[in-house]
Amino acid sequence: MEQNGTEKPYRLGLSRNVFFTGLVSLFMDISSEMVYPLVPLFLTNVIGATKTAVGVIEGIAEATASLLKVFSGWLADRFGRKKLLMAIGYGTSALSRPVIAVSGTWFQVLTARFIDRFGKGVRTAPRDAIIAESTDKSRLGLAFGFHRSMDTVGAVLGPGIAFALLYFFTGNLRLVFFASTIPAVLAVVLIIVFIKEKRRSRDEQDAASSLPKLSISSFDGQFRRYLVVIGVFSLGSFADAFLVLQAENLGIRSELIPIVYLAYNVVFAASAVPMGVLADKIGLKHMVMAGFVVYSVIYLLVGLSTSAAHIWILFPIYGVYKGMSEGNLRAYLATLAPARQKATAFGVYHTVAGLMLLPASIIAGHLWDSIGPGATFFYGALMSAIAALLFVLLRVGRN
Repeated sequence: MEQNGTEKPYRLGLSRNVFFTGLVSLFMDISSEMVYPLVPLFLTNVIGATKTAVGVIEGIAEATASLLKVFSGWLADRFGRKKLLMAIGYGTSALSRPVIAVSGTWFQVLTARFIDRFGKGVRTAPRDAIIAESTDKSRLGLAFGFHRSMDTVGAVLGPGIAFALLYFFTGNLRLVFFASTIPAVLAVVLIIVFIKEKRRSRDEQDAASSLPKLSISSFDGQFRRYLVVIGVFSLGSFADAFLVLQAENLGIRSELIPIVYLAYNVVFAASAVPMGVLADKIGLKHMVMAGFVVYSVIYLLVGLSTSAAHIWILFPIYGVYKGMSEGNLRAYLATLAPARQKATAFGVYHTVAGLMLLPASIIAGHLWDSIGPGATFFYGALMSAIAALLFVLLRVGRN
């Protein structure tokens, strides 16, 4: 252990827990991204669901995960056992893969997505807390950037595997869903074997037993103002399923959708670590602000797109946005959260973001069905611009 209680570097300047948590996310995202880009196509083309139904399914699924994240985070801080919660969460998500493979109605797909997001809700806050607790403050951008990078390498491999399976088995979506179970199970095995949770001292146990009840009032004004900004941004950060639908809408064939998604994820994976390191140098606050602005510009351009070529260009640029924002939003949160409430803080953060996804996705689907795809993406661009303005006006952060 280093002097501040974080772990010594194990590989690539990262602690053992951060390194293996990255591998866990690598395998789980291979599984998830074999499925996720194909679900909206499965719903609309095979089952016959509307775009509004897609929005409802994705919104309910993510809202379910979000409601659980805050409770899972609080439990992790109160009783420990972060590794156990991680294993339960990843294991539950693995069980959802066969369910979606045998689905015949959109309600059954909703059930599968519910199971998957239930697992995500249980695992996310304890996992992020383990990363934060295992990392020196000066390397938080690197640690969370590495985690998002590994997560995204999985997201590169997943669509690639899905494309190969669809190519060799003539578009058999259900086979892809069944095959996605294998990497999900491997992720659970990695948690059980390699993640090591630090034992709490007697003083830490006593401090945990005196944690306040689950309440936002236990956090300071800086943290609460950050949540307001995240809530506004998330209200326009609807499911990426709509980007997939826009790609198809502009003429990209369904069998090429995994390749479009792969290109986006290649850029995401390649940019996450450099963007994390850059954020450590220039300040996480500046990178967070830049992310809001870039998101707004990208969604404005997606809304204005008129050809498949535009999507082939914008998807990789969207990957740059993800690299500069996904990990750094969480790393910045770690600087605002109280030391003994890290998991709870991450749980509250993910809950706010996820709960907003339900109305965001429903609004996005309704705008698409009633006005057109352009209105959906203009709405997302507007909400991100408002979030950027609030981030400045509310003076969020200490640096």
